[in-house]
Amino acid sequence: MTDNAETRWDRHWDDYAKATRSNPGHALRRRLVIRLLGPDADKNSAAILDIGCGSGELLLELSQRFSGAAFAGIDQSRSGLDAAAEKLPKAKLVHFDFTEGTAPDELRGWATHAVCSEVLEHVDDPVKLLEHAGQCLKPGGRLAVTVPGGPVSAFDRHLGHQEHFTKARLKEILEKAGFEVEQTAAAGFPVFNLYRLAVILRGEKLIDDVSGETGFLAGIVMAVFRGLMGLTFLDSPWGWQIVATARKPE
Repeated sequence: MTDNAETRWDRHWDDYAKATRSNPGHALRRRLVIRLLGPDADKNSAAILDIGCGSGELLLELSQRFSGAAFAGIDQSRSGLDAAAEKLPKAKLVHFDFTEGTAPDELRGWATHAVCSEVLEHVDDPVKLLEHAGQCLKPGGRLAVTVPGGPVSAFDRHLGHQEHFTKARLKEILEKAGFEVEQTAAAGFPVFNLYRLAVILRGEKLIDDVSGETGFLAGIVMAVFRGLMGLTFLDSPWGWQIVATARKPE
């Protein structure tokens, strides 16, 4: 891991952790991830790993939904992991970068379920990351993935997005990484698409918006989008939130 990468992600979570909690897109993704993991994620034998857990917002929601499972998170940001530790004192939280190492010893073969949500768009080689992350799954373990689709906004570029995906592209990456793909979907139409269009139209001004306190009008708009996200299609030809589930071969 380079110092620049770690510093960049520390700064990201210092600046944007609060905005993440109110982001309508994150609300949709949390709902999708819970659905993708499936009912067996609630078994007492389940062990759920969040790959790129950041400040722990998704991991916290999963721990509330799947109360019988054990939880772990991996991230290259110490700042994000510190915030996650405050929310999830019982979780295994590991400082690690899958782009530079294979897998942390303490989590090899640990997980029955893993989540990789909004991570692959940030890396040069998503296949290598998934190959390494797959070593943390037990044979037959399930991986739930979310990645952005649709146009790349100025804010996306600011966050370091390397690419946005299609269902076919995500399936190709997972298969090259050695996974057996169960399903792919393009979720979010029409509400998430409308939200993303608002982000695109806001352009670089959004960088300042999320770095400070959310204004009254912006807060209302975000709340409206969050409330309407339940009206989105889980799969359609037009969805801009790309998701998949895959299994590690037995």
